[in-house]
Amino acid sequence: MIYLLRHGQTDYNAEGRLQGQLESTLTALGEAQVRAMAQVLKAEIADVSGWRILASPLRRTRQSAAIVSDVLGLPVEIAPPLIEVGCGAWEGRLYADVRAETPEDFNARDWFFRAPGGERFEDMAARIDPWLATLPPEPERRLILVAHGISGVMVRRAYLGLTREQAFELDKPQDALFRLSGGAMTRLTCPPVTAP
Repeated sequence: MIYLLRHGQTDYNAEGRLQGQLESTLTALGEAQVRAMAQVLKAEIADVSGWRILASPLRRTRQSAAIVSDVLGLPVEIAPPLIEVGCGAWEGRLYADVRAETPEDFNARDWFFRAPGGERFEDMAARIDPWLATLPPEPERRLILVAHGISGVMVRRAYLGLTREQAFELDKPQDALFRLSGGAMTRLTCPPVTAP
């Protein structure tokens, strides 16, 4: 079984800025979102024995994983394949500016793979798919993955055997997580939170 969650809201999210592989810090709301997800995990997992937390190496996912770790009492391991899509020349820029300059690319469903100098769909599949194949098989698999919007989409795509087009239909919430088990996906929505 895999539980997959995205990091909470960051400063860049709040500013409407593209992060990609740049570093950004969780906001107070982001911390509250992750605490809510961690409580859902605590209710889902009766016995944490044998469970592992694997997180992308970026600060926002490490911060999120640390909150989950505090709630569940599990250590955090870094999993480099979970790093977010590289957005090349768009990283650090405002969504609105990029959209205004390149509407034909930015308004496409796969816009995140169109950045100049950025990663492409095939690049991410080449790092995520083989890595997933190395993880323990079900039912021994007991993993909590702390990822990003697009890397989380790519994990779900690979796990569920979705096409590229189907993958682009998946949402990227910061107030819900996903249970991947038995070849199926279940969305677990958290109670609404506000920044303290």
